[in-house]
Amino acid sequence: MIFSAEIIAISILNVIFIIFSFIALVISIKIFYKWDINSTTKSQYNLEKNSFLGATIIKYIFFLKIPLFIFFVFTLDEISNILTGAMCGAGVIDATRSGIYLLILKIINLYIFALWISIHYKDIANEELPFTKYKFGIFIIIFWLLIGEIYLEFLFFSSLDVNKLVSCCGSLYSSSATSYLSNIFNIPSSIIISIFYFNFISMIALIKYKYPFIISNILFIITSIVSLIIFFSTYIYQLPSHHCPFCILQKDYYYIGYILYTSLFIGTFNGIASFINSKSKRVSIIFNSIYTIIVSLYVVVFYIKNGVWL
Repeated sequence: MIFSAEIIAISILNVIFIIFSFIALVISIKIFYKWDINSTTKSQYNLEKNSFLGATIIKYIFFLKIPLFIFFVFTLDEISNILTGAMCGAGVIDATRSGIYLLILKIINLYIFALWISIHYKDIANEELPFTKYKFGIFIIIFWLLIGEIYLEFLFFSSLDVNKLVSCCGSLYSSSATSYLSNIFNIPSSIIISIFYFNFISMIALIKYKYPFIISNILFIITSIVSLIIFFSTYIYQLPSHHCPFCILQKDYYYIGYILYTSLFIGTFNGIASFINSKSKRVSIIFNSIYTIIVSLYVVVFYIKNGVWL
């Protein structure tokens, strides 16, 4: 296991998350099984007080997880400097079996926590608190996802070996790689780009339809990441062979990756959460458009400067 200030800080925060999320779990179980808004008993009054405590704990776990996720990505880049063969966070993620599963679960948990927050604010906006029982029932599931993430993170950091040769992003994101991801490089980029823009246009066209709009946003997460790896990243790097989705987070590329991923998260999350608040559809379109415009501009500007496509 690699002991660094960043890993120790993440580990300490994980212990804090376990303690406070367990308190929220106990509260959630009590509310889920005993909540009755029409009751005037002392037990119901205590549950109502505890619901505010539980919600506050869950909110602050989520609000801490957002910068912590960014810090996790930063930590991957820092570790890449001491792992032989790694050029960025991609090599670190691939260094252990649990790496890619940890990253995927972290992203899923961010979306789920954000959805919980949306349900919470819709709930407390109504005096009848109609979603209190259900939102705490949902947190019972979220708790185990959070514990799973923390467990995978422990496995990930404890499995890192500075003496082990790892793959660089150049070999990981290429058609010669042996991972499942390498199969997408066999698909012509023109097809992938067509799917990406079709997904974006159809998402705008479906804005008046609740569930098709939600589905189109879920698909947009996938098509955006795939098209970024296969096509758009090469224009950001101005190299036809460089497809890494991690290097765009570095200083050499003006940290553009943080802007792209943040706008994609805000856009798709608000699209998925539109079943809770229909007003979030506009926010979804705005931020998904920001993502699409930025990646498209890299292609257009490159062509204007060089007169050729990569």
